[in-house]
Amino acid sequence: MPLQFDTLSDLLNHGFDTVIDVRSPAEYAEDHVPGAVSMPALSNAERAHIGTIYKQVSPFEAKKAGAVLVARNAATAIEAQMQDKDGGWRPLVYCWRGGQRSGSFSTILAQIGWRTDTIKGGYQTYRRLVYRAVYEDRVPHRVVLLDGLTGTAKTEILNRLPDLGIQVVDLEGLANHRGSLIGALDGGQPSQKAFEGAIACALAQLDPDRPVVFEAESSKIGRRIIPPMVWEAMCAAPRIEIRSPVPSRVEYLCRAYADAAADTDWLKARFQPIRHHRGHDLVDRWEALLQAGNMPELARSLIVDHYDPSYTKSRAAHDPVVIGAVDVPSLDDAGQDAAARNVAEIVRSL
Repeated sequence: MPLQFDTLSDLLNHGFDTVIDVRSPAEYAEDHVPGAVSMPALSNAERAHIGTIYKQVSPFEAKKAGAVLVARNAATAIEAQMQDKDGGWRPLVYCWRGGQRSGSFSTILAQIGWRTDTIKGGYQTYRRLVYRAVYEDRVPHRVVLLDGLTGTAKTEILNRLPDLGIQVVDLEGLANHRGSLIGALDGGQPSQKAFEGAIACALAQLDPDRPVVFEAESSKIGRRIIPPMVWEAMCAAPRIEIRSPVPSRVEYLCRAYADAAADTDWLKARFQPIRHHRGHDLVDRWEALLQAGNMPELARSLIVDHYDPSYTKSRAAHDPVVIGAVDVPSLDDAGQDAAARNVAEIVRSL
């Protein structure tokens, strides 16, 4: 009998050894339950073909043709991906809505002797719980933002906090983007649905009675939009500000963005949208500095002439509540460690 999960926390703590997503590869690639492995009952082309039969011939003929394909693909998956599983292995299977694909696949596994089950409602149950968490319900946690000018190593400091017992959600990590003009990372960004699911699942596994620290962001990280209830909590959250002198920030940016600086054509392309905002003379100067390999001066100009003015303007418009400030003279490893300890002390006092 399919298992019903009423909360995201219950679903994430399902207790099975493996979660199997039997939807098509395209469905899996867009979004899936965290940790699920893909074992498609139907390929992308097969799913489209069965859908055509369903609409143009009959549901019966579609089910008959689909049964052949599901059985064949299940056999392939068993041979390729399950030969190391012993008799005690417990897989949890889901498809789009907990219907034909997961039921058929699960039945085959059960006949072998594995104690398998399915998710009632399939992926749609998971997506509904995610949607509720980030679009409808207020975030139950006490959110605190780690703020500061560009180049103050906020992300690195944030990611040192869990080792100090502080709860965090790394939005930039979940979005696979550094959240700045030149913040793109290898691998590209997850889909919007996958980004929302990652946030919802991260929050579901944290203690709502303790503060959780986010990095201060704009409403978009790269192309991914922070979902509304999370954004609402961030806008209302108090902030801890990281402060560091310009020379230290320049040195940090040169280290942190060495990969971006190595691709001059890509970096020049990132500068172009700013021409109408900052003017051609400034962007032309950036390009000349880039071409000359003068990364320290380029980083300094980006800080002084672009990022800091933008931050100051945004700060004036929002007038956030600052509950503490941490001065970081140097942004090397030792400086980041010290900053994290100071931030943790402030968070523990809340």
